[in-house]
Parts: sequence; C-alpha cells; structure tokens
Amino acid sequence: MSKLVIRAGDYTFDARFEEQLAPKTVAAFRKAMPFESHIIHVRWSGEAVWMPLGDLDFGVGYENHTSYPAPGQIILYPGGISETEILMAYGGVSFASKMGQLAGNHFITVTSGLENLATLGKSVLWKGALPIRFEEV
Repeated sequence: MSKLVIRAGDYTFDARFEEQLAPKTVAAFRKAMPFESHIIHVRWSGEAVWMPLGDLDFGVGYENHTSYPAPGQIILYPGGISETEILMAYGGVSFASKMGQLAGNHFITVTSGLENLATLGKSVLWKGALPIRFEEV
C-alpha cells in the first residue's frame, strides 16, 4: 500500500487521501501526480498557504467542501468564481478571495509533521514562495 508524502521547502509531511469523503477529487488529483507547484501565503483567508492554479481544470465539482479547513486539512477549490487553487491550512482559516467567501473540497489530511505546519506557514509569509511536491511512495 502506498502512502502520500508532501514535501514543502525543508519539511516533509505524511498525509492521507480522503477517499471516502471526496472520491472524485482524489481520483482527479491522483491523475496529476506527482503534483508539483509553489506555495505562497494566502491573502484573505487567514493562516494558510496556497497554490494558485489559474484555469487548471481537474474536472470536479463540489464534494466534502468547506470554507473552514482545520490545520492540516488540504482543500481544492475547483474554480468558478475565482481561479482554481489548492489551500493547506496551518491555523485558523475562513476561505475567501477578493470575490468573497469560497468553499473547497477537503481531499487530503496531513497525518504527521503537524507541529511543523505553522513554522512552514510563517516562513512562507515572511520569506516568500517555496516549492511543494505531492507524491505516493
């Protein structure tokens, strides 16, 4: 059985797909793996980092969506009102854009390294973008 690993800057996190709660989002994301991008700090949402993905279309709608992901929860906003994006919460989040409140599909949960999420987030806030990679190993 494979495990999901997220590498962001100098940090490595184990995670799990929320296959029961967001099966379509998980399947679509798996097709794009290994997935590489850069994280930047959110502008309106609180304590989170995000990957702006423009008009990238994963071909999914809403499932298991939330505007308030908990630390360690990763959500995919499939696009529509704002651009497609992936957000990783490290603290309190009220997911929004310049267009207003948004909701994203909670499809990944970080299972180890949670104690490093806030350090990662604050580093991105003060020092800038970092590379991120999602892979199954």
